[in-house]
Amino acid sequence: MSDTSTHDGLGFFGKYLTIWVALCMILGVAIGQWLPQVPAFLGQFEFAQVSIPVAILIWLMIYPMMLKVDFSSIVRALKMPKGLTITCSTNWLIKPFTMFFFAWLFLGVVFRPFIPEDLAREYIAGAVLLGAAPCTAMVFVWSHLTKGNPAYTLVQVAVNNMILLVAFTPIVVLLLGISDVFVPFDTLLLSVGLFIVVPLAAGWISRVQIVKRKGLDYFENVFVKKFDGITTGGLLLTLIVLFSFQGDVILSNPAHIALIAVPLVIQTFVIFWIAYLWAKAWHVSHDVAAPAALIGASNFFELAVAVAISLFGLTSGAALATVVGVLVEVPLMLTLVKIANATRHWFVPGEAKVEAW
Repeated sequence: MSDTSTHDGLGFFGKYLTIWVALCMILGVAIGQWLPQVPAFLGQFEFAQVSIPVAILIWLMIYPMMLKVDFSSIVRALKMPKGLTITCSTNWLIKPFTMFFFAWLFLGVVFRPFIPEDLAREYIAGAVLLGAAPCTAMVFVWSHLTKGNPAYTLVQVAVNNMILLVAFTPIVVLLLGISDVFVPFDTLLLSVGLFIVVPLAAGWISRVQIVKRKGLDYFENVFVKKFDGITTGGLLLTLIVLFSFQGDVILSNPAHIALIAVPLVIQTFVIFWIAYLWAKAWHVSHDVAAPAALIGASNFFELAVAVAISLFGLTSGAALATVVGVLVEVPLMLTLVKIANATRHWFVPGEAKVEAW
């Protein structure tokens, strides 16, 4: 499967993005080990468990996609129920429970000889926290790489965040039997502001002003194309920063990281295929189907990490499990992006139209 089709038009790094991602992960770990003052300095700029340097890089990745959103397309997206139904059903009625099952099966049963029982319970808890928090920010990047409908992706993410406000706590309480779970609203609200409100506002203002001055043709065919490489470059820089923070964790717990990764990897593929094949069966267009499947496959790891630390402590197994979610997400999501692009011909072509039930 060629990288070219997956990353067409995404700049110098796009063609071999998987290789560049691996190199940046290695570089990040190396910086964390040999230049620890770099992550120590960047770590000072954190608020509500959200790294501001990482947030800025993610914002740079999202902004080019938000340029393509106009409010009339958002209104049209709200009239297409199938994609939203798939996203919400997969994320809230299926994903948390399959995550619990796979985590229990592997960490509590299959790997029992290698993991102490108390630690296994903490790992399972961390996995559940990931499973109950669908992606907010990075899904815009995955949608961009699959030529997803930007307005529809925005609506899907916004609806998921509204559901998260009321569903996250009861789902975690149900699956883990913990009564004092709380949602760190500062983390949630800051993430929504940084990753949705700010880039959407910036994209809308840019669109209005540039179209007003130079016309729609210039905006769509010249200005927007200037940002083709920004998303890819931002992704690679984000990986370097993230992995520089996690270098010690990776090198000090290689065996357990590998064990924790097994159910997370299986869960990611299972959820992707459930949503993706459901969209195919419902004749949903590819520019809606791909983001719908990718939202469930990826996780709101900032929220999961914050809750794991608050409930179990910074050095707990639950916190480690959520960090493993960060480590495996990008390589897994790039694999799913490739699969989505390679199977584009399975789906209805073109921009999604108003759907009938």
